Amino acid sequence: MRIILPFLAVILALTGCSRHVISKEALLLVDQSVSFAAVSQNPGAFTGKFLLAGGSVAQVRNTPSGAELEVVQLPLGSDDRPNEKGPSEGRFLARAAGFLDPLIYKQGRLVTMVGGVAGSETRPLEGIDYVYPILDVRELYVWRPEDPYASPPVYFGIGVGVGF
Repeated sequence: MRIILPFLAVILALTGCSRHVISKEALLLVDQSVSFAAVSQNPGAFTGKFLLAGGSVAQVRNTPSGAELEVVQLPLGSDDRPNEKGPSEGRFLARAAGFLDPLIYKQGRLVTMVGGVAGSETRPLEGIDYVYPILDVRELYVWRPEDPYASPPVYFGIGVGVGF
């Protein structure tokens, strides 16, 4: 019993160390009761609410008044990283002040953000009129393939080069 308790304490400490890429200040703005699915169904009903969302960049557009990302929504993991194997609940537009470099925010790059719901906009998409929820970006994080958060920071194994 004396051996088990310290071992459990270490395991709990390691699992409680998941790091978020979004600041605590921005996360405090997020209304946890609001889901992306609800916002995509009726964006106008959630205007002014903050949402934690992420996904894969489909397109970036820069204008003199700011930038806009078209994002294919993906579910977020415990570290806020979008899960590329998860089901998407649609697309959204993320509007940001300033310039977003198309070489950084290129198609397929994963992003996570906190944004305020600012209504919707209808645009053509593959032959249909698609209603995009709009999020005004409060905080934005772009994931890089070499990002240390992309893979588990702790590995358990037996022997040399053998892990489970």
